[in-house]
Amino acid sequence: MTIQASSVPTRVPPLSRQLIPPITFAADPDFRGAWRLDTAIFLPLTPEALFPFFADARNLEEITPPWLRFALVDAPAGPLASGALINYRLRIRGVPIRWQTRIDDWDPPRRFTDEQKKGPYRRWHHEHRFFSMEGGTLMTDRVSFAAIGGPLVRRFLIEPDLRRIFTYRHERIRARFGGAE
Repeated sequence: MTIQASSVPTRVPPLSRQLIPPITFAADPDFRGAWRLDTAIFLPLTPEALFPFFADARNLEEITPPWLRFALVDAPAGPLASGALINYRLRIRGVPIRWQTRIDDWDPPRRFTDEQKKGPYRRWHHEHRFFSMEGGTLMTDRVSFAAIGGPLVRRFLIEPDLRRIFTYRHERIRARFGGAE
């Protein structure tokens, strides 16, 4: 099941919150050759309470797995804004990578996007959304990505890596803000 922004209800009963699939992959119908990762996590806070954490690039280190050796190189001090550039270093499967993203579509506390300007992917467009619901917020991530290497590289290297990264991210976010498994 892929969560469509237009299909996310404003009220989710407690049992169905537990049924939200944490991570799915599918072909991206909007971009030829790209794939899409969708994640969702329900947190017991309002979007207004959650958004400031995600609006500060310095918090990326807290929710990025240690095996990536993530290091922020340059980012704006304080909250991000549309057009902000974030530069960082990390290691993907031991290979050192420099990555730059630009913040687009800045709409606190509902959503923002970041787009890779320099990095390992042919395409990386990451949309973060915060849906206010009874008892908290449904936070979703949608990443449209395309990489060099074809379908075998995507299926056997990229998708498992992204699944591990976003699983770790969910664990850290739950540890910080609470929320059901």
